[in-house]
Order: sequence, then C-alpha cells, then structure tokens
Amino acid sequence: MHVLFSLLVTSMIQAPATKKVDIVSVTGCLREQGTNWMLVAATDPVPSIANQAQGDDIPKAAPAGKNTFRLIGVSEFNFPQMKDKTVVIRGLFIKDKVSRINVTSAVDAVASCVPAAPK
Repeated sequence: MHVLFSLLVTSMIQAPATKKVDIVSVTGCLREQGTNWMLVAATDPVPSIANQAQGDDIPKAAPAGKNTFRLIGVSEFNFPQMKDKTVVIRGLFIKDKVSRINVTSAVDAVASCVPAAPK
C-alpha cells in the first residue's frame, strides 16, 4: 500500500502543468473561408472578460490589425449575418501556428471591414 501511495504521489509531482488559457478580446474582420470562420486584420489580443463587449469596447471605425485567428465554438452565433463586417470577439485564446479563439461573445461593430483585410 505504501509503495502504491508513493508511486501515486511521484506521478502527480511529475505530471505536466496544465496550460493556462486566457480570455481575450480582439477586433477584426469576420470572413468565411471554406468551412472555417476567421477573424482577419485583427487587433492583438488583450485580456478581457467573457461578457459581451459594450460601450467604449466597440470601435467606431474598423481597425487595421495584423493578426488572423480561426474562430471555434461558433454555432451559437449568427456569423452569416456578421460576415464581412468588423466584429468584437471575446473568448478563450489558444495560441498555436494558426491561433484560435473559442468564442464566448461576438458583437457587430462596424458595417464594413478595413479595405486591406484579406478575403
């Protein structure tokens, strides 16, 4: 029994730490690319809360960001209605080769995208 407990404690100590996933807010152009929803010409992610953007968090003009994010967990949102518009996305940021955001809120901000936004 003591050996089993010792092995259990050792494996717990050697277990890799869980990665922390941050909640962020980004603003960019919502595009549909194949079966994926992408946020292009997006701002840098900034720490946020998962709640929907309001007031001063919603830009009056489309920003010209340099980031691209693949959006996941999008079935709860009416993205076809927001397609090719500037939106504020909040969600869990997953940094990778193509970084992803697991969306917790999406707000239509500006009726168009910045002209330089990739198609």
